[in-house]
Amino acid sequence: MRKITLIAHISLDGFVAGEHGELKGFDAGEENLQFVAGLTKHADCALLGRKSYQMMDPYWSTANNLPDATAGTIAYSTWYNNANKIVISKTLAREKKEKAVIISDNIIDEIYKIKNKEGKDILIFGSPSIAQLLLPQRLINDYWIFINPVLFGTGIPLFVTSSNKANFKLVSTKHFANGELAMHFV
Repeated sequence: MRKITLIAHISLDGFVAGEHGELKGFDAGEENLQFVAGLTKHADCALLGRKSYQMMDPYWSTANNLPDATAGTIAYSTWYNNANKIVISKTLAREKKEKAVIISDNIIDEIYKIKNKEGKDILIFGSPSIAQLLLPQRLINDYWIFINPVLFGTGIPLFVTSSNKANFKLVSTKHFANGELAMHFV
């Protein structure tokens, strides 16, 4: 069975973005990007919500061709272009984009099917709505939470109030020069 890993950047107060989706304050940098690119080596699939997909796809599908592309940018963009993309959306038109599949119905059942297919692991990038949907079903196996040294005050939370309690075990941490702290939970 394939593992699903959530990779999310959050503020100190638990938000993945500001109130209107802005990401000011998340200064990842090359060191961080190369680290995340390293996490992609065991995965061949990205699971995204509509907003994350529409935000990521235009940039990452061509970033490896930028004249000033760094090693991390090239590595991540190359992985992104080769990875299958599963987009969860009830409103996104069914795109005819290579390696992208839109799921709009029976989402949990479809994720179970995908998880049971042969292949490498599946990565969720940000996509708090997807994390919130899959967490109660215990479909996420690993969590890489990147805590950034910024307070948003208000914004889009990674996790919402829920009656489903979940305990996690911290297995490793990585501190970056920009002050960001990556924590790996299972």
